[in-house]
Amino acid sequence: MTNLAKLHFVTPDITGKNYLNWEDTGASSQDRAKPMIFIHRHLGEGLKSKYLIVEDLLTLWKALKNRYNYQKTVILPMARYEWAHLRIQDFKTAAEYNSTMFRISSQLKLCGETITEEDMLEKTVSTFHASNVFM
Repeated sequence: MTNLAKLHFVTPDITGKNYLNWEDTGASSQDRAKPMIFIHRHLGEGLKSKYLIVEDLLTLWKALKNRYNYQKTVILPMARYEWAHLRIQDFKTAAEYNSTMFRISSQLKLCGETITEEDMLEKTVSTFHASNVFM
């Protein structure tokens, strides 16, 4: 585990924006091997066997991106559904409601939708029961 802590490299961005930086031919083969080792260690057994023969980091990154790039199409409809059906009455505490609301808003932001503080406040106030609204 101490050897793993010594591996310093740029962490792959979830959007895939920084994988082109790895194309730089000025990096030594040892520097290129570190992220490859890290990625291979964290792949599931099925993926390890599939991508074992890939030796180029950029090729591996693109292959994994192509394989998992569908997440936006899976996450976005579910996040929209959860946002539309989010009600404060469904939670025992305000902390549970806030946690769920921030999780859903993070998923929406990941998919490119903007959720502002005003949207979250409006969502919260709009879900109050009519007898609880004093404004």
